[in-house]
Amino acid sequence: MNNDQQLKTLVQEKYSAIAQQSKAQNAASCCGATGCGDVYNIMADNYESIDGYIPDADLGLGCGVPTAFAQIKTGNTVIDLGSGAGNDAFVARKIVGDTGKVIGIDFTEAMIAKARQNADTLGYNNVEFRLGDIEAMPVAANTAHVIISNCVLNLIPNKANVFKEMYRVLKPGGHCSISDIVLQGHLPQGLQKAAEMYAGCVAGAIEQQQYLHLMEQAGFQQVTIQLSKDIVIPENILADYLSADEIAAYQQQPTPIVSITVYAAKPNLFAEDTFVPIVNQATACTPGGGCC
Repeated sequence: MNNDQQLKTLVQEKYSAIAQQSKAQNAASCCGATGCGDVYNIMADNYESIDGYIPDADLGLGCGVPTAFAQIKTGNTVIDLGSGAGNDAFVARKIVGDTGKVIGIDFTEAMIAKARQNADTLGYNNVEFRLGDIEAMPVAANTAHVIISNCVLNLIPNKANVFKEMYRVLKPGGHCSISDIVLQGHLPQGLQKAAEMYAGCVAGAIEQQQYLHLMEQAGFQQVTIQLSKDIVIPENILADYLSADEIAAYQQQPTPIVSITVYAAKPNLFAEDTFVPIVNQATACTPGGGCC
């Protein structure tokens, strides 16, 4: 793969193109923003029945529903990392109510513009979208009660920096629920080296235990996997990057690509209550199976 800045530029270019299209266009596009073999939408959950859902903000780019696990409360300040067109931020806004605040951060100008347009159209004055790199967030320390993120950290080359920043901007006793892609096995070289697979949240994934360890190194406690589900890449997409023999070998092993939602807390030495993270039983995620 390329160096960190080249990878960031790649992601910005891909997601700038995606921002110009709707969820339906991105899912159906063969020669548009995502190209033939759409790796961007195969992991997304269905948000349509979730309170606060705004269809125009949903580009189908997530791999979980972190707001369902984050135990956000009325009046909280929530930060959404890699907020895109605002999908999770608007769901979080519904929960925090008029007395709370949601700050979305994204480093793609086209996504920020789309999210701000959505917020203006809806008349939301307690949702703010800031252009910035989540490795150096444009947010003061000890700001947020809760951090959420949906299938974004895998796109960041230096994940340790992001976890340190998350720890910095959380209030003492604050916590995060992050949905992301990790690995539990070997990823074939053809997938590891593909730029499209990097921007599609696969090639940038790291091993699950390494991911959790980086969170602990940043100072987080109670690091807990709340949900885990396998991600199955359709054969027509694999065929763009692997030979027939490589596909057969890949499909004979348990899928190494997993979506997790993980909870972690910034310690508060003076807190009397201990937060108990929600944990759901793992489910398998297959295209057309109801969760993708």
